[in-house]
Amino acid sequence: MQPEKELIQQQARCIAHEIRNQISICDVYCEVIRKNLIKNNIENPSIDNALNCIQKAARLISNTLIDLKSLDNFSPRMSSANALIDECVRLSYVYIYEKNIEIITAFDRDVNIYVDENKFQACIINILKNAVEAIDKKGIIKIKTKIDNDKLKISISNNGKAISEKQQKEIFNDGFTTKKKGSGIGLYLCKKNLEAQNAELSLKESTTKNTVFEIDISCHQP
Repeated sequence: MQPEKELIQQQARCIAHEIRNQISICDVYCEVIRKNLIKNNIENPSIDNALNCIQKAARLISNTLIDLKSLDNFSPRMSSANALIDECVRLSYVYIYEKNIEIITAFDRDVNIYVDENKFQACIINILKNAVEAIDKKGIIKIKTKIDNDKLKISISNNGKAISEKQQKEIFNDGFTTKKKGSGIGLYLCKKNLEAQNAELSLKESTTKNTVFEIDISCHQP
C-alpha cells in the first residue's frame, strides 16, 4: 500500500489533469467564437475583450494546476512591471462589473522584474479580488508603483471594511479567512509564491479609511 503522502500526490495529479482538460475546452470555444465573428464580419470590442480575458484566466488556472504535478515549476523571466500589472487590472474588471467600484492606477516609470509571469499575476489578481470583496457598495481601489533605489514597491489599497488588529496578525496564515465561504489559502499562497520570486508581501495598514497591501521586489532598468 502506498504511503498516504504519495497517494494524495497521485490523486492531486489526476485531478489537476482532468481539470486542465476541461479548462482547455474554454480556450477552444473562445477560438471557435472568434472565428465565427470573423466569418460573419462581426466586430465587437467588448466580446473580443471578454474572450481575451477568458483565455488569459484559463492559462493562469492551467499553469497553477501544474503546481500539483511538480514543486520545481517556476519559469521566471525579465518582464515589464507596468505591463504585467496593467493586464491584471484589465482582467480584474470582471469583479467590479455592475458595481460602484473604481480602480485607479498610478505607475512610476517602467522597470523590469524577474518573475514567473503567471504566478506573479495570480497574486496581484487575488489581492485585487479581495479588495473588491472588502467594499460593500461604493469604493475605490488604487494601485500605485514607486521605484526606491533598486526596489519596486507595488501598493494596492481600498477604502472598504477594515481588517481588525487580531486578524492582521493572522491574515497570512494557512487556513485563516474572514469570509463565510473562504478557504483561507489565497493570501498564504500569494505570500509564499512571491517569496519564491524574491519578493515580499505585507499588510502596511488597515483602518476604517484605507487598507494597504504592498509588494516589494527587486527591479532592473529596461
